[in-house]
Amino acid sequence: MTEVNLVQAVNLALARAMEEDDHVLVLGEDVGIDGGVFRATDGLLRRFGAERVLDTPLAEGAIAGLSVGLGAQGFRPVAEIQFTGFIYPIIDQLASHAARLRNRTRGRLTCPMVVRSPCGGGIRAVEHHSESPEAMFAHIPGLRVVIPSSPRRAYGLLLAAIRDPDPVVFLEPTRLYRAARGDVVDDGAADILGRCFVLREGGDVTLIAWGAMVVEALAAATALEAEGVGAEVIDVATLKPLDTETIVASIGKTGRCVIAHEAPLTGGFGGEIAGRIAEQALFSLLAPIERIAGYDTVIPLPRLEQLYFPDASRIADAARRAMAYR
Repeated sequence: MTEVNLVQAVNLALARAMEEDDHVLVLGEDVGIDGGVFRATDGLLRRFGAERVLDTPLAEGAIAGLSVGLGAQGFRPVAEIQFTGFIYPIIDQLASHAARLRNRTRGRLTCPMVVRSPCGGGIRAVEHHSESPEAMFAHIPGLRVVIPSSPRRAYGLLLAAIRDPDPVVFLEPTRLYRAARGDVVDDGAADILGRCFVLREGGDVTLIAWGAMVVEALAAATALEAEGVGAEVIDVATLKPLDTETIVASIGKTGRCVIAHEAPLTGGFGGEIAGRIAEQALFSLLAPIERIAGYDTVIPLPRLEQLYFPDASRIADAARRAMAYR
């Protein structure tokens, strides 16, 4: 067991997958010689060679198209898009080809590819480097969408994504790359996609989050505990397919719910979770569902960035509002 940060956990998972399966390839802009803009692929070129670690041109559409072809012909490509602000050109390849291949061929072909990309803000980046487009990908039938919140989850979920027979969009919270540290056992054990994780148990209010917001939710739970409020914290981890069962079970216990995400409120994935709670756990609710999210605007440049993000104080305030219903 080794203590690593999140980007190191990604690197460990990539190396483990490539060591175990010669069909796993890594491709993207600067992933080889430079080891990636965040060094997530550092050392892979030296270890596995240029035939399996491919530096590509600055052409996201070509990266995705090549990955679709590789996946359809028996390889398991892991494509890196440097920032999610540059990910929009690949949507055609994902929606029109990768996500439809199993259906189009009646199961004769699958497309086991992973698209990795840093997501979210918090590193004082320039425009197009701080997007949170997870809801957009979750809306595409045939895609799985995964966002880890810790080194351990990054390792286990990435291995599961690479081994999955269908395309996975794997979004890595940029601000957690080096801020989040934890023990990781490099044993090749994968987590299960499509499962939420209860990180903290409580009986008064359920805090639901994913990615970087999980850290804020845990901090909010600690603050609420000092006030005598027991907050249960759920890390969604896999947005699609969504583990509704775990969420509904928690609402049945607490009766109150706060959903937190960094993406803008309107059309955010929190609305999907709220809808499922309303459908399946309405009579368990003791208070209206609270949603804490980014604002409906382009994420600001560095000077105003921190004013945009939901944080532990906003999450805790929402929980207090929910607790006011008796």
